[in-house]
Amino acid sequence: MLNCDVAIIGAGPYGLSAAAHLRSIKGLDVRVFGEPMSFWNCNMPAGMLLRSNWTATQIADPQRALTLEKYQADTGDQVSAPVALERFVRYGIWFQRHAVPDLERAKVSRVTRNATGFRLTFEDGGGINSSRVIIAAGIGTFAWTPPEFRSLPQDLASHTSAHRNFGRFAGRKVLILGSGQSALESAALLKEAGADVRVIARAPQVHWLQGRLSKTLHHGSGKFIRTLLYAPTDVGPAGLSQLMARPHLVKRLPRPIQDKLRKRCVRPAGARWLVERLQSVPLELGRNVISAKACGGGVKVKLDDGREEAADHVLLGTGYRVDISKYDFLPPETLGSIERFEGYPVLRTAMETSVPGLHILGAPAAWSFGPLMQFVSGAGYASRALINVIARQRQPK
Repeated sequence: MLNCDVAIIGAGPYGLSAAAHLRSIKGLDVRVFGEPMSFWNCNMPAGMLLRSNWTATQIADPQRALTLEKYQADTGDQVSAPVALERFVRYGIWFQRHAVPDLERAKVSRVTRNATGFRLTFEDGGGINSSRVIIAAGIGTFAWTPPEFRSLPQDLASHTSAHRNFGRFAGRKVLILGSGQSALESAALLKEAGADVRVIARAPQVHWLQGRLSKTLHHGSGKFIRTLLYAPTDVGPAGLSQLMARPHLVKRLPRPIQDKLRKRCVRPAGARWLVERLQSVPLELGRNVISAKACGGGVKVKLDDGREEAADHVLLGTGYRVDISKYDFLPPETLGSIERFEGYPVLRTAMETSVPGLHILGAPAAWSFGPLMQFVSGAGYASRALINVIARQRQPK
């Protein structure tokens, strides 16, 4: 029977970063399972640009050697900011080939506890025992569909994550729900693909990132002030950005303050470079959809002011809601041992759950460690936290 010290489920930025760090611990047997960059490659639309800045788009390794700059030098693939999705995916796969060349593309179907730690069962029937398990499985299963649309078929209403290409919507009328980056960028891409697009959102206004203050601070003496106000991780507004970059401090704050800060730092917003691309797209703000029904081969939605809007399709830019019970590899007996709050795991040091040796990284860690965990730039902190604890526990007593 195969055994290892650490099994990592997931090969996106968090899983790859964790593996790169943990493999620097001499003698630690680390196995990584998953498809490299699969969510980014399969569940985001072609032509998308990453909202994060240059430094926040780097995948972390312990020597800081596998950077975007090194990727460009090695491959000749020139990357500009904002970073295009396709190039970020290629960078991630290049990172994987260097940091985790022995990645195993087996799909984990079940994680259960046993006498020595955990048993991972694979979809093909194989398996492995591991003393410790790190879940870095991403957010794909957390896509949120509002109740009003759950009875509609996928060809009438679908989440933004269901589409790799918007070409099929050329010449069709599409309503988009939401006012965050996913909804707004999808609107721009749909318009550019030839669709008739309209955005409907509950928010009374669209929040645009990189405002006047931030733009001013990019030049001259303002760069020094920007460094003081904004952390390289690029999460949160001026000042708060530095706090969000220190999840160990965020975790110590009273719960009501943590909740308030999280809402302030990750509210729906769009990158300012989208403004020009959306000039001809109608934005219906401050409106709620109260019902939706199939009608004449399309869909008709009713708004809270009594009006109805008809479309060929409704695209849901409604984001993601963490609920680890949706990880299908966690059976009830494993899930029931994990302390949770509203779908989030309650995590200890190094993102460890209430089940010793079971860690969860990425967006599910946001309730315990703050909004940085929802972004690529949080992988560095999570990986360093892991290596600090695991390396210390392996030291001779």
